[in-house]
Amino acid sequence: MVAKNTAVLILAAGKGTRMKSSLPKPLHAVCGYPLITYILRAAQSLNPAAIGVVIGHGAEQVKEIVTENLSAWGITTPVDFFVQTDLSGSASAVKAALPFLQKHQTVMVLNGDTPLLKTETLRKMIEQFQEQAAGALVLGVKVPDPFGYGRIVRDTKGQFEKIVEQSDADDATQKINEINSGMYVFDSAALQKALSQLTPQGPKHEFYLTDTLSIIKKSGQPAVVFTSADFKQALGINSRAQLAEATQVMRARINQFYMENGVTLINPQDTYIDAGVQIGEDTVIASGCYLLGNTKIGSNCTLESNVYVQNSKIANNVVLKQGTYIEESEVAEECQLGPYAHLRPKSTLCKAAKVGNFSEIKKSVIGEGSKVNHLSYIGDTQMGAGVNVGAGTITCNYDGVNKHQTIIEDHVFVGSNVNFVAPVTVHEYAKIGAGSTVTKEVAANGLAIARSRQVVLENKGAKK
Repeated sequence: MVAKNTAVLILAAGKGTRMKSSLPKPLHAVCGYPLITYILRAAQSLNPAAIGVVIGHGAEQVKEIVTENLSAWGITTPVDFFVQTDLSGSASAVKAALPFLQKHQTVMVLNGDTPLLKTETLRKMIEQFQEQAAGALVLGVKVPDPFGYGRIVRDTKGQFEKIVEQSDADDATQKINEINSGMYVFDSAALQKALSQLTPQGPKHEFYLTDTLSIIKKSGQPAVVFTSADFKQALGINSRAQLAEATQVMRARINQFYMENGVTLINPQDTYIDAGVQIGEDTVIASGCYLLGNTKIGSNCTLESNVYVQNSKIANNVVLKQGTYIEESEVAEECQLGPYAHLRPKSTLCKAAKVGNFSEIKKSVIGEGSKVNHLSYIGDTQMGAGVNVGAGTITCNYDGVNKHQTIIEDHVFVGSNVNFVAPVTVHEYAKIGAGSTVTKEVAANGLAIARSRQVVLENKGAKK
């Protein structure tokens, strides 16, 4: 159990030079969320007394994005921000938050670029810290290639001795594959005292946070290592390649979760599901599908190959045929879309509606049981129940300056190749003849035919 006066400090001030981006590193996305989101959520899961975030490069942008999204990300713990201005090492980042440290008895220090860190690991770190009455604890992992990382050096009894940075490591130390993850738990008072005793180290004369563990150990308080068997949890993001690697790991975790909870993925390696997505039981998802943002997919749905759904709500028993593309829309139960249907933002399909081949819906409501099956564009339209729309139908909603609405009431029958020039209303049970251009209101039960009478003339140039 986490002690009441335990806080979490997240270090997110790095520039991320190797990312080669104007976007601050903590805001780069993995599976739909910025990197820092995952660390904030992991911290929140501990129910700490407070969360502190040390920011530096792009400080205002990071603070603004985080503050705006705390509620959406499920962060209820108070979050304080501290700006790192002294860039002389990792200890300087922690010193920037001294007022935060002074308020709390125990402080967990995490990196803002490690999205794969699991809540279970953090809980176990704190449990070991408390059980051993430690002054400091470091999360250690064994990696295949330790180059570039600080090595955890143990004494002859296997206990923590010190952490040696890559630049300071001799040949023997460089062979050690247990590395410092950069994540710790500290007795706050001991940490503050140790920070005041640091001296500059290495070729850049930096103040290493890692040195505080040796100082705390020498003062008589235990410094211990919590070892995780899953080294991928500690992977930091410092380049686009590492971002891609972390994304692959996260996607595999997400896909595994859904397969364990009743969702069939035909080809998990070729299925892309964001962390904010929800999927119901007995849904079947084929290869090449992208489910992004805050999308919700109901139960017993079928998603054929290459379906794309972003920030949309799909109810139960829906069929999305190959190539269907849906953005910021809602689809009710028993609907069918595609192949190659497109729902643009703010579109709503009511129960059992159908939108078929190469039909596009934009900011419209398609009523219960209504059908827009072939090669049509329906924009800014309120469509009632039981409407049948013929192939090639278009709602002409834009006059060059403003958008206008088309209203099609219940049980209207629309022939093929019809143009509705908005604003226009067609009342219930009306019929529209094929090839018509409708510019005026059509009464209930009316028949509208708006096309020129066919004239057949002699073709004088025809061959005889």
